[in-house]
Amino acid sequence: MLHSRRRFVQNLATLAAGAAIAPKFSHAFAAKPSFEISLAEWSLHKTLFAKKMTNLEFPEVSRKQYGIGVVEYVNQFFKDKAQDTAYLNDLLQRCKDNGIKNHLIMIDGEGGLGELDADKRNKAVEAHYKWVDAAKYLGCATIRVNAYGQGSREEVAKAAVDGLGKLGEYGAKTGINIIVENHGGWSSDGQWLSGVMKQVGKKNVGILPDLGNFCLRRTANGCAEEYDRYKGVQEFMPYAKGISAKTYDFDEQGNCVETDYNKMMPIIKKANFNGIIGIEYEGSKLSEEEGIKKTKQLLERMASAHGFELRGSGKV
Repeated sequence: MLHSRRRFVQNLATLAAGAAIAPKFSHAFAAKPSFEISLAEWSLHKTLFAKKMTNLEFPEVSRKQYGIGVVEYVNQFFKDKAQDTAYLNDLLQRCKDNGIKNHLIMIDGEGGLGELDADKRNKAVEAHYKWVDAAKYLGCATIRVNAYGQGSREEVAKAAVDGLGKLGEYGAKTGINIIVENHGGWSSDGQWLSGVMKQVGKKNVGILPDLGNFCLRRTANGCAEEYDRYKGVQEFMPYAKGISAKTYDFDEQGNCVETDYNKMMPIIKKANFNGIIGIEYEGSKLSEEEGIKKTKQLLERMASAHGFELRGSGKV
């Protein structure tokens, strides 16, 4: 009996030791990089601005027309509804009816978090509070913000660190991420934005890399200076909490003309990305419907070609 008890205790000790070292080994056999496809509402901005569709109808359109179960809202399509619980409840019910998961809200028009003037910057921070609250209410994980400001590279960086840090503190109270998209100017400079993130140093403050938005300076004739998008995404990936798959045009093989996704996906994979990639079609040669479908097909093909596991509703 004593021998059996001793063996039992020894077996327990062996199991405990195995459990203690298991995480070290499991990391070596971690699941391969994966992503789930979402639909960014901006892909349908022409339809929305033309009043042919409303924000409330967006979840159903995403599911039934495109077979996508994760959505990314744009605040300007329900800009006066952030604190309207009746409206938000209606939106939530439509999401539930269509099996939709709310991922993020893209915020524009609430001021720059990199404004040099402290009063303007603080007002911009406070103007975002209601959207943090709305995101929490809708079950989103994130709001996407802008870090723009007028000034030198160093001045705007310092201001953005302050603005993002303050908003990040507010978001942390309810577990909402605050992420910056490269939206032109300093924010499209990979070194600048990744440097700002490093200085902010908050787990819930990150980046939404837009794969096709690296224009540093625009003129009347278009983009006059552009940052290397592949270098930029590589610099952004350590802080990425989602990715925006921007597309404008496609060749006959269904490849994006302006961004080489066969070159971009290995960069994302090397960062061991496991998250959500949002379709953001912004072209004019194809209809919004065609552009969204082609972007979805492109992402599905890229997942297969580059060894990503495709999760959720985007799975083929």
